Amino acid sequence: METQGAAGDDPNPLQPTRRYGLGAVNWPNGETLVLTRHHKRRREVAELPEAILEKHPTGTAYIGWDNASTHEDDEVEAVSRAAAGRLVLFSLPTCSPWLNPIEMLWRQFRREVTHCELFANIEALVEATRAFFGRYNRSPGSVRSITGAHAT
Repeated sequence: METQGAAGDDPNPLQPTRRYGLGAVNWPNGETLVLTRHHKRRREVAELPEAILEKHPTGTAYIGWDNASTHEDDEVEAVSRAAAGRLVLFSLPTCSPWLNPIEMLWRQFRREVTHCELFANIEALVEATRAFFGRYNRSPGSVRSITGAHAT
């Protein structure tokens, strides 16, 4: 997600303002979890498995990661250790977005929300993002259809 806008309160059209979406799909039931952050550094990436574990306080969470360098670091490892066996991280093959359900949903997001769309500001884009994922969380069958999952 990116728009041109202000850095702080002083508008500068040459300075991009960005927000990053970090997301996961519970493949069997179609539930999504998306965080929007100002940065996509290792600390922010580690917040995603933390949020997944918080959302699912019992059982084991299995997370398939792509090969981004931010997925293999001390912050993510600390989350995994703190989960005491409730978090299993596995790497997906390089260049295989079709194996990662959130990638399929991001593609749908681009079609429905950002394709040929210009937002007035970054807040409008973030709100459109929240509305998209909120709508799909109310219709998990649609998420399962997009990701190719079947109800369990």
